Amino acid sequence: MSTNPATLNAAELRELIDSGRVPRLLDVRTPAEFETSHIPGAYNVPLDLLKEHREELRRHLDEDVVLICRSGARATQAEQALAGVGLPNLKVLNGGMMAWQASNAPIKQGAPRWDLERQVRLVAGSIVLVSILASVFVPGLKWVAGFIGAGLTFAALTNTCAMGMMLGKLPYNRGASCDLDTIVGQLREGPAAKARA
Repeated sequence: MSTNPATLNAAELRELIDSGRVPRLLDVRTPAEFETSHIPGAYNVPLDLLKEHREELRRHLDEDVVLICRSGARATQAEQALAGVGLPNLKVLNGGMMAWQASNAPIKQGAPRWDLERQVRLVAGSIVLVSILASVFVPGLKWVAGFIGAGLTFAALTNTCAMGMMLGKLPYNRGASCDLDTIVGQLREGPAAKARA
């Protein structure tokens, strides 16, 4: 498994798209994040689904693949999962959608929603605040804040986030067309079908 995946920046990806050599774009964010904004022509394959079904997805990915998320962390995890099943020609969009949008590249815009990282900050911050305030009356509750702090530290060190994975499963973050059969069908039909969508 690769620890440092191959990357390309937003300008390089734009150049590929403009030249007609469009790689398969897999956006591994939650369906809600994808529906909010994504690169035109990208396929939404949420990270948890990709990890669980990487063997089957690998059979439908023969060309160059660029993995996309908000900042690059989830795309790096996706790259490791796909590289582990022998998929060559993988690249991660350096800086993710944040870099793509900062470069004023084209995006398909939908209804605005909070991205997963912002949701994690809200939930973690709220738990810490409530547990510290409530510890005035129940002193042991301060350890809940400590547990959340330890979890956030672990998330930063391992570049994973259990709270984010749990929040990603909530109905707010799920989309109607986010199942394996739909995704495989889109990958089989290829870019022509994607352009009609």
